[in-house]
Amino acid sequence: MSRLGGLRSAMVGLWLLGGAISALAAEAAARGGWTRVQPPASVAGIDGARHSASCTGFPGTDPSYHFYTRKGKTRNLVVYFEGGGACWDSGTCTFPDGKLPSGVPQYFSASMATSVHPADLRGMFNLSRSSNPIKDWDMVYVPYCTADLHAGTATRTYENVGHPIYNGLPSSFPIRHNGYSNTMVVLDWIRKNLRSPERVLVAGSSAGGYGASIHFPWLRQLFPAAQISVIADASQGVTTPTWDQSTPGRGSWSLRLPAWSDPIGTVNVSGPELLRLAAQSDPLARVAQFSTVVDQVQAAYYGEMKQNYGPGGSCDNLAQDWNRQMVGTMVSHASTVPNYWHYLAAGSYHTILTSTDFFTERSAGPTFNSWMAAMLDGLEAWRNIACPDCLTALPCTGP
Repeated sequence: MSRLGGLRSAMVGLWLLGGAISALAAEAAARGGWTRVQPPASVAGIDGARHSASCTGFPGTDPSYHFYTRKGKTRNLVVYFEGGGACWDSGTCTFPDGKLPSGVPQYFSASMATSVHPADLRGMFNLSRSSNPIKDWDMVYVPYCTADLHAGTATRTYENVGHPIYNGLPSSFPIRHNGYSNTMVVLDWIRKNLRSPERVLVAGSSAGGYGASIHFPWLRQLFPAAQISVIADASQGVTTPTWDQSTPGRGSWSLRLPAWSDPIGTVNVSGPELLRLAAQSDPLARVAQFSTVVDQVQAAYYGEMKQNYGPGGSCDNLAQDWNRQMVGTMVSHASTVPNYWHYLAAGSYHTILTSTDFFTERSAGPTFNSWMAAMLDGLEAWRNIACPDCLTALPCTGP
């Protein structure tokens, strides 16, 4: 090829690249400044191992994975872990989320098709509200499609127990519980692309709250000088000991926990202890939980565990049983972990960080967003708070 021909080819390539960049910029502007990141096929994680990102690969779904970022105006960073259920045996893994009729179980998000674009969310992602304490922060949104609390490292084969809608589902199928590798891929991008922040908020809702609880020590490793804050939203860890220690059960995921778990062993870390042990491993971190008094979604998952991996608590009424264990955990953490705080609200709804309740919830006194702002600023207004009498466990009144 002549030099002139090569120059023309280069110019065409630059023109096409410029068009692609313009298209990406236009897409980002149209979606509230968010940019979608398609990760490379393989990366070297901050743990020193190679990792590839993937969703579950549930039959008929796309296993590809991506995440989102948004540039802010401050030297602060939010890393948010999306929620989306979980599955751990044939009975739960046969039923992913989807547009299904009422009455069909839906336990977990199987692919990016069920993920939500952060520009469509409310609460802490409403960046036009002046009372949003993180509206000017850099943001990384970590989608969830692995059914393992963002921390699994296993591929398991499950049996089709009889899905009433997915008639083409094979008699057995594999599920990639790949949440840990997905997290490592996201953290590798953060390491390579973001400047060192002064403050870091690691947050997540539901299954994502466990992701935040488990993985925030990795953010400390990346940014040792930053002030780290953690909010586990609607993820209190009420489980049964049998489920925690069984395969199938939590063992189906082969959870990978940070170094603080090594002396204990993953199988010996119970659900309620995940956040406590992580908080104790980093006394400088500010660690918090949010819940409503009777979170119906958390109670339903606990009911599944209690029914098939019992025994659970001594109370026959499921909501009361869940409440009594949740309150006991909150009270225990508050009395034994100096850097732990909670916000316990009235009601039975599930999650607050991506809801309008983020700005309006005040059953415990201050609005939740102002309480979170005090947490990030290290103010005295950030303290353990609960709605009136909500730290008194509900009595057992029967089924």
